[in-house]
Amino acid sequence: MKVVCVGGGPAGLYLAILLKRQDPAHEITVHERNPEGSTYGWGVTYWRGLLDRLQEHDVASARAIEEASVRWHEGVARVGDLTARQCGDEGFGVGRHRLLDLLADRARTLGVRLEYESEIAAPPAGADLVVAADGVHSALRAHHAGHFGTEVTAGRNHYIWLGTTKVFDAFTFAFTETGHGWIWAYGYGYGGGHSTCVVECSPETFTGLGLDRADRGEGLALLERLFAGVLDGHPLIGRDGASWLNFRTLTNRAWHHGNLVLLGDAAHTTHYSIGAGTTLALEDAMCLAGALREHGRLPEALAAYERRRRAELLSAQSAARYSARWYEDLPRYIHLPPHRMFALLGQRHSPLLPYVPPQLYYGLDKAAGRLEVLRRLKRWLGPRAARTLQARSAAHRG
Repeated sequence: MKVVCVGGGPAGLYLAILLKRQDPAHEITVHERNPEGSTYGWGVTYWRGLLDRLQEHDVASARAIEEASVRWHEGVARVGDLTARQCGDEGFGVGRHRLLDLLADRARTLGVRLEYESEIAAPPAGADLVVAADGVHSALRAHHAGHFGTEVTAGRNHYIWLGTTKVFDAFTFAFTETGHGWIWAYGYGYGGGHSTCVVECSPETFTGLGLDRADRGEGLALLERLFAGVLDGHPLIGRDGASWLNFRTLTNRAWHHGNLVLLGDAAHTTHYSIGAGTTLALEDAMCLAGALREHGRLPEALAAYERRRRAELLSAQSAARYSARWYEDLPRYIHLPPHRMFALLGQRHSPLLPYVPPQLYYGLDKAAGRLEVLRRLKRWLGPRAARTLQARSAAHRG
């Protein structure tokens, strides 16, 4: 099979690796519009579950990624001068640049052709399969916009993706109160003496602090002062073109058209606060490779891939929606004692939490943690109660 993959991010490169391992006779070319070695972003996160799946699919690349990653077992929440720390799942951080280098090296070793500074704006002729892995602004998807039915929903809060030379030893949340409301940061190490630092705030805080008017240097200096307590004198670093954004949640009515299929951010996005973007992109590649292996005809394979991944993504997409909402509703939780606020931060994916008083939810959650019958009731009741309360709220607003 002749495969053309447009986009040299994690999803496109990993799909090329998997397809080449399934059949070395596949002719696979990955086109990347940017020069080799250039990439946006800082570090990306993933969790032990993804690493286990990577090892099942390709031991060589999984081992290389694990060796290049830093890991943590704790989360830290700082609210002003108060700190809460708790153990959590094993997490990993790896530089996006390093991850792409490792996947590119593995793809080349297997015989994949990589074409950098090669922009493909329309589905190329002559390929058996064309993979649109060209991101949220996918040119290939836009070429058939009417078919794919793309919808984009902008979030309320503003955020900016930065780096720092402060190496965090745990996944760190830092909340700072200003005269214009709260502003907060997510920080995690990823190697090379650097960490990612994502800063977020409400629109009122954004304009009140003058971040909408500040130039790059002024904005970074202000953020360094606001987060001096966690940065310990280290600077914040903004790459060229780094700017404040509103997160855009993207969905598509369809994921494939003829021999063209969407992968990764071209197909879907989930709010960065659940740290799942890279994981979901790599899992897309695993699923598509598996569908192509299991089904003899391309239309059946693409339909199976879309059907399976849509179902698998439901829980992550729900978690992302409620996680984003938790931060948009931060004043509801921020004045709780730090250990309680941190506990509800960990529960932010719950569909029930927005509709239950925070202190009551905390008490119920603690009780459910002690009694299995309450845990089962919470899992059963939560989504149903949330749908009822959400419908009533919508009717009241109408």
